[in-house]
Amino acid sequence: MTLNSHTTVTATTLVSIFAAISLTACDPLPKTSEKTAGQQLDSAITKVENKAAEVRADVKEATADMRAQSGEGTKSATGMISDLVITTAVNAKFAADSGLSALRINVDTVGGRVELSGDAPDAAARDRASALVRSVDGVTNVDNRLTLQKKG
Repeated sequence: MTLNSHTTVTATTLVSIFAAISLTACDPLPKTSEKTAGQQLDSAITKVENKAAEVRADVKEATADMRAQSGEGTKSATGMISDLVITTAVNAKFAADSGLSALRINVDTVGGRVELSGDAPDAAARDRASALVRSVDGVTNVDNRLTLQKKG
């Protein structure tokens, strides 16, 4: 049986509250107490309420930490998907361009930044590759490292 983080936090909260109640209930009463039974009960309830408030604050903080961590993971996954979409769109544009479709151009995308590597037959093809990449949504920068093929 696998417990998710919400179940673990809830179980931890319940155990903490139960422990606080148990410890408070077990406090020895002074033999010569000047407090009435009602005052002693009120005091015990106040202690339990204070402990429960501490536990709730701890749980709230732990929950916020977990949400922040999962948010970071979500941002990371979303970024990787966006980069994959950009790379696919760039490759599709190259495939549709008769001058670039036969070329072997490597496309790497990280954080919207596209890096091109490989060979281009001439400077015009190299420049056209950069222009095609810039026309793709989500591209923030183009690092064109295409080298011109040597003729000979």
